Amino acid sequence: MERKKVTIGGKTIGEGEPTFIIAEIGINHNGSLENAQKLIDVAVDAGCDAVKFQKRTIDVVYTPEELVRPRESVFGNTNGDLKRGLEFGEKEYAEIDRYCKEKGIMWFASPWDEGSVDFLAKFDIPCYKIASPSLTDDNLLRHVRSKGKSIILSTGMSTVEQIRHAVEVLSEDDLVLLHCTSTYPGADEELNLKVIPWLKEQFSCPIGYSGHEVGVYSSLVAAVLGACVVERHITLDRAMWGSDQAASLEPQGIERLVGSIRSIPIWLGDGKKRVFESELPILQKLRRVK
Repeated sequence: MERKKVTIGGKTIGEGEPTFIIAEIGINHNGSLENAQKLIDVAVDAGCDAVKFQKRTIDVVYTPEELVRPRESVFGNTNGDLKRGLEFGEKEYAEIDRYCKEKGIMWFASPWDEGSVDFLAKFDIPCYKIASPSLTDDNLLRHVRSKGKSIILSTGMSTVEQIRHAVEVLSEDDLVLLHCTSTYPGADEELNLKVIPWLKEQFSCPIGYSGHEVGVYSSLVAAVLGACVVERHITLDRAMWGSDQAASLEPQGIERLVGSIRSIPIWLGDGKKRVFESELPILQKLRRVK
């Protein structure tokens, strides 16, 4: 099977290309633009390729019953208060767009409804990310595809049949599939990283990994297994309030992960067995029969 490649923001994603690393900010800014900027700085300092947010039209994505459900937060006493408090509008995203351009890092977002797709299109983002819960939303998939941008699709909580159908709707052109398990944080025994090479056998588009586990090593293994994209949530502090904070990497963690992933090609070498010049003094000293 000839493997496809995808270009996002001038960077090529696919076999033989550097791993594309996404720092998922999501809603970990807790409704604060200042926090969002600090998280962008964390991603830039770590050497990530992009930061990602989430965009929802609250009254479309959630039912009236869900919005009035009691839920304590700093924004009020209902789930609707929380969701609206976490949602950035045009003013905030205009500043995010400006700040990312200033810092030299691309940004995009996961739209959860058609209106949010159109909202993000105003900023000419380099691609769209479709979150796992939206994988079965054919109308949303088609609306995202109509924008003519590359698409990254997460496959958490989805069956093989659902994934195949979503790929049929979107086509494999300009598509990246991410293996994902949608629990926060993910349990070690449910990461199922062997799905990454399996997906590579099933589809010709680039395959990546979106992780919600604690720690960095499993995401490193995902890259070794062939993930062309690695996405991880980042946070300023895992102890902060918020549903995604505990499944996120703090600044030191994302920096360690990025550095390790960038080292993989060096560690793997070219596969040709040889005696290195640095070994010769040891050989002379320790080998009795030469």
